[in-house]
Amino acid sequence: MDTLKGKRVAILVADGFEQVEMTEPRKALVAEGATTTLIAPRPGKVKGWKHTEWGDAFDVERVLADAREPDFDALLLPGGVMNPDKLRLEPEAAALVRSFSDAGKPIAAICHGPWLLIDAGVARGKTLTSWPSIRIDLSNAGARVEDAEVVVDRGLVTSRKPDDLPAFNRSMVEAFAMAPEVRGPRRVIDLSPEEERLL
Repeated sequence: MDTLKGKRVAILVADGFEQVEMTEPRKALVAEGATTTLIAPRPGKVKGWKHTEWGDAFDVERVLADAREPDFDALLLPGGVMNPDKLRLEPEAAALVRSFSDAGKPIAAICHGPWLLIDAGVARGKTLTSWPSIRIDLSNAGARVEDAEVVVDRGLVTSRKPDDLPAFNRSMVEAFAMAPEVRGPRRVIDLSPEEERLL
């Protein structure tokens, strides 16, 4: 299938991400033709978490400090307890999430991943779901919280846990397919005062 052909998806993680919540959505994205980029705070490798122990190591394809929203069409935020907790200590992580939201680009977050939506200031007024232990945090941040396998609200796709991955992946692909494709780097054009007056 090539539903996402030409689409570029950023995947933001830190050590301790729930491995299946990165690998399975990534497989779904690649199967539909998307190009994915694994982004982490530090270069080298980033380690997954498999339920109760460390999982595999994955190559970091771009460091967080060099990640820019204009280079991507959509954003995936896997869960795991340690992963978003570490990312919340990185100001660039919240800024990146906020930039996707400000640009109207879709974001998919599962399990504890929606924690980053709080720090980015994009949870307020949205209907979301998550792992049960962070639902009060989401509610306190102004979100309306539902207990459902997947919730889609204005470009935000959220799910509760690994068992929800089939529904999460389907809704993520649908949401990402609706994103306008990035056509290249944005250009900034400086106008003279005379040119600005003509606009």
